[in-house]
Amino acid sequence: MPLPAGAANGPQPFDAGRVVSSPHCACSRRSASLHGVSANDDDDASLFRDAIGRVRPLARGRDALPARPRPAPEPEQSRLDEARVQGELLTHAIDPGAIELGDEISYLKQGQPSRLLQKLRRGQFSVRAEIDLHEMSVPVAREAVRQFIDDCRHHDELCVRIVHGKGLRSKAQGPVLKQMTDTLLRRRADVLAFTSARPAQGGTGAVIVLLRRE
Repeated sequence: MPLPAGAANGPQPFDAGRVVSSPHCACSRRSASLHGVSANDDDDASLFRDAIGRVRPLARGRDALPARPRPAPEPEQSRLDEARVQGELLTHAIDPGAIELGDEISYLKQGQPSRLLQKLRRGQFSVRAEIDLHEMSVPVAREAVRQFIDDCRHHDELCVRIVHGKGLRSKAQGPVLKQMTDTLLRRRADVLAFTSARPAQGGTGAVIVLLRRE
């Protein structure tokens, strides 16, 4: 017997192999899936906190930066002192009358103990290097002394002798190399003390100088 019209559109038997696509079902599944991920994340976070214990949050903007090697210190003040001394030596004329023939010269840097100069006068420091200024003009001798002192400090030779002569052949000009040496040494920041040498080391024709370590 034929089915009534429209019966073909009535309820159909359930087919287990067919998936019915429905917007409502899709939304329900997506919502459930999202809720499931969120719950798992919360559980994982709780397990992580339980495992590591209490933590202290880092302050913002105060993270330590990688350490960078510091450049070697530069003796800027020493260079400025040397430049000032050279300028003064060039602009201030040497007074030949300031030191007479045979006069002893000596100097002790301010702040240094007086016994330092006493030991230097007694020859209790061993002379490590020396320079002879004979036959040099004042400009050449000045530069020679400057380079000599710099080189001695670099090699840790801190007690040195400078032979400037007694000025016996300078006549009216006086002992100009002696005066130049005295003036230059007094104005250097790295000279701690100096004194005329003992007779066996040249007497008033030489000076023993004690230098500051680098």
